[in-house]
Parts: sequence; C-alpha cells; structure tokens
Amino acid sequence: MIGEERLYAGIRESTAKLAGIVTDEDETRPIPTCPDWTLKQLATHVGRGQRWAAEIVTRRSAEFIAYRDVPDGRLPSDPALRPQWLNGGASGLIDAVRAGSSDQVWTLTGMGQAGFWARRMAHETAVHLADAELAVGRDIELAADLAADGIDEWLGFATGDPGEQPLPLRDEGQTLHVHATDEELDGAGEWLVRRTQSGLAVEPGHAKADVAVRGPAAKLFFVLLRRLPPTEPGIEVLGDVDLFGYWLENTRF
Repeated sequence: MIGEERLYAGIRESTAKLAGIVTDEDETRPIPTCPDWTLKQLATHVGRGQRWAAEIVTRRSAEFIAYRDVPDGRLPSDPALRPQWLNGGASGLIDAVRAGSSDQVWTLTGMGQAGFWARRMAHETAVHLADAELAVGRDIELAADLAADGIDEWLGFATGDPGEQPLPLRDEGQTLHVHATDEELDGAGEWLVRRTQSGLAVEPGHAKADVAVRGPAAKLFFVLLRRLPPTEPGIEVLGDVDLFGYWLENTRF
C-alpha cells in the first residue's frame, strides 16, 4: 500500500483532469463503460461520492450514510462552476481524511481507519476519469505506483465476501497470477490468487498459475476493472484464457 500523501495527489490529479473534460465536452455524451450514464451523471457520481466519503469521515460515522443526506451533492447547472465543484469535493475529502486518518469509521468492508477512504477514492476517481477519457476518445494513463496499488486493492475486494456472486475461480486449487511489468515497481507488482476450500486467498509475489496476466500496471488495472479488453496491446494472457474470462465476468464492483 502506498502512502496517503501519494493517494491525495492521485485524487487531486484525476479530479482535475475529469473537471477539464466536463468543461470541454458535451455533458450528454454517453459513457460506454458505464451504461445508462452520461458525462454529466458520471461527474455527479464522482463529486457526490467524494463528498459522501468525506461526510462519513467528518462524522466519524459507524454506519452507512445515505447519498441523499450528503450536502452539496448536485453538479452545478452552470458549467462554469463545475470545475470548482469537482475540485472542491476532492479537497474536502482530503481535508477530512487528513484530520481523522487513524480514526475508526464505517467502510465498505466494515469498521476501519478513515484512511481507507483516501485509497478507495483515489482508485475510484482514476477509474471514472478513464471512463470519461474513453468516452471522448482520449488515451487513458495512470502512474504505475497508483495503478499497482489499485490492483492490490481490487484483488483484496475480489477475495473478500463475494455476496451473491460466484467465486471468480471455478474450482478449488485454481490459481491466477497478476504481474505488473513496470521496472519502477521493483518486483512489487505481482500477486497470486488461489481458490481454497474456504474461498479465495491472495498473496504477493511470483508463482506459476493456471492463468497469468501480465503487462504495464496501468493497463493491467484497467483490464481487471473491465475498462480495457484483455486483448489490449501490451497485455499478455498466458495459460487458461477461458479461466481469466471467467474471472473478469465474476469480478464486477
């Protein structure tokens, strides 16, 4: 896991880029990777989500807070005010987490430190920035350290309580290896996921697996989050390709 200051920088950068797209592009443009959403709805979701997380931390809430109870949760009707609104949501979130980083609050996985929300919103915002960039035909980019941390978080979610979803590895003993090849990660971008008798387990490091997926961390992250196809140039899927397709089909968030 990377430091909170790096996560804050990621939140600010992704939000500012999204604000620029919202300013420059038609708000009614559809978002193919988020069916039924327009660019306006995507921007509203990001700004409201950041305010929602900030509200949880500010209140030190031990319970889920309804989105309708979040102050200032509407994207301004005046396009000129939208960048300020989006960037303000990012700043408010960062200020809230800085003030209560180690305090216990409600999170998506139970009670945990408020710093959970810096990590969650850094990666949430990066993914939705990619949604907007793909919708308007721009290249998507993400620093390798942020992307690798996003993969680590995502694999943690995937190996948690699946709820009503089937486990994304079909049979006990099956394995998936994820390998981010960026040199600057210095070997820290590898994970092995294994289906066990009790569920899924993930551990860092290199290992042989039934299926391996490898490539630059940013592309890997967006493939795992179903924003890019596994056939994306630079991505290799080695071994049981069908098993990786099954993984993707059963890891929706």
